[in-house]
Amino acid sequence: MLKREIETKLIEWKNKTDKKCLIISGARQVGKTYIVEKFAKDNYEHFVEINFVENPTAKKIFDGDLDITTILANISLYLPEQSNLIPNKTLIFFDEIQACPNARTALKFFAIDKRFDVIASGSLLGINYEKVSSYPTGYVEFLEMNPLSFKEFLWANGIDENVVSIIKSCFENKSVVNKAMNLKLLEYFKQYIVVGGMPNVVNTFVNNHNFEEVLNLQKNILIDYKNDIAKYAYSTEKVKAKACFESIPAQLAKENKKFMYSTFDKNGKSQKYSGSINWLIDAGIVNICNNVTSLDLPLIAYREENYFKLYMADTGLLVAMLDDGTNAQIMEGNLGIYKGAIFENIIAQILHTNGNKLYFYNRNNTLEIDFVLSKNAKITPIEVKANNNKAKSLSTILKTNPDMKGIKLVNGNVGEVDNMLTLPLYMAMFL
Repeated sequence: MLKREIETKLIEWKNKTDKKCLIISGARQVGKTYIVEKFAKDNYEHFVEINFVENPTAKKIFDGDLDITTILANISLYLPEQSNLIPNKTLIFFDEIQACPNARTALKFFAIDKRFDVIASGSLLGINYEKVSSYPTGYVEFLEMNPLSFKEFLWANGIDENVVSIIKSCFENKSVVNKAMNLKLLEYFKQYIVVGGMPNVVNTFVNNHNFEEVLNLQKNILIDYKNDIAKYAYSTEKVKAKACFESIPAQLAKENKKFMYSTFDKNGKSQKYSGSINWLIDAGIVNICNNVTSLDLPLIAYREENYFKLYMADTGLLVAMLDDGTNAQIMEGNLGIYKGAIFENIIAQILHTNGNKLYFYNRNNTLEIDFVLSKNAKITPIEVKANNNKAKSLSTILKTNPDMKGIKLVNGNVGEVDNMLTLPLYMAMFL
């Protein structure tokens, strides 16, 4: 049974005195259904679950009037086994709600009624936006669920919270991590890169440490993603979205990792493919990282919409898209041309999971900072190194901006020289 940090946020939501309906978004197979079922079992006397993909007939519940009395009556009519609706003691869960836009509209009326706690969940939630007759703005709140974080991966492997507390203390105090502990954590981090954070994959790895079985599960998830493209993407976007998706490893293998449509279409233009990129982002399959033209606040003011990188939302799935045997090479430390791609992808994944907007900085193709964070009204440039070699671009930026603090993430330990802080890669979980 995997422990997930989102459980704490669900408890906080339940304890609100004037709560809205909750929508949990996230890619397919990140564990949304499991975590809601577990949360319901632990916190409610009654639980009603309606999955609109497994039970398409349930859509009829929302075909007519959307007042709560009618909806409750329809639930009893169409799903008598799910009619145990006790006010103030019941959690109603609409799973795969993207398949029933009217149910999403009805969330407004559940929020106004207040007799039942309601959670909705699904993949591809943004894709049916225009099909919702009246979007419940102001009556819902959102919670994004991502693949397992590195902290959750450590928990799954039996590493207790005391270890996490120790390394967090080292991060906060800029102190060196015990050598043996640091080496072990870097080894776990390599495993995390290969295994990724999809719950079923992590469970399998923890139980048998069989990388071949891990790879087979990952490839099945990638097939599911391609099937989703074929099923849900608009007919004009299907081929284009698939081409964009399949090009990601090649995009990241380039020295200049800017997403270039010419990689798979010599006549490719942003006007032609922007809808496909947005589809992949909405589906939770990829994370977008935009270039900024200046290292000043607010970063969003300097964001270049058509100059971006695309990272897989789960690095384990990126590894599964590469040549057979890549997972073994990573564990042995032999990464070849994908070295930069893999390490940038895992840091992008971690930063996104932590709630950061992803930006990078490229100046005339002569200087590039892998990531740029904006926190506490300060700019933090970050460079990612697979080993512990020099960060030339970061050094240049810090020399011209002496008041700025930079971070270099490395396969090493904590250190600090002037205004550059060196951290082991796994400490990205605290950024």
